[in-house]
Amino acid sequence: MFDISVTELMLVSVIALLVIGPERLPETIRSIMLWLGRIRRTFTSIKTEIEQEIGADEIRRQLHNESILKEIKESKNQIAGALKEADQSLEEFKHSIKDTVEQATVEKGSAELDSEEKAPEEKNTVEKERSETESAQKSSQ
Repeated sequence: MFDISVTELMLVSVIALLVIGPERLPETIRSIMLWLGRIRRTFTSIKTEIEQEIGADEIRRQLHNESILKEIKESKNQIAGALKEADQSLEEFKHSIKDTVEQATVEKGSAELDSEEKAPEEKNTVEKERSETESAQKSSQ
């Protein structure tokens, strides 16, 4: 609070000793300390009364509540952003699955068409082989 060095205190002590005298110095110091204590208590009580009158505690609580509400809003915004990102990821995943299914369906359809086109040729080949086998068996008998 006060910036008083040791040398300044020594100087004040020596002057007080010379002016007041060694007999009355301890009593004077006690009186000064009592007055300082009373002044300090008076300032403290005045400060307390002023804080009560203006509602400092209520203002502190209100400021604290406002800061908590601000934190809650920030958290809510963060959660909403995370949910939005999750929804976008789900939509992208749905589209990729849908594209994969459509692509597989197209490939399966073209494979079936290819197999239907090859099926008559395969039937002819199987029938030729069967007839050749039958004729070979007849000739060997």
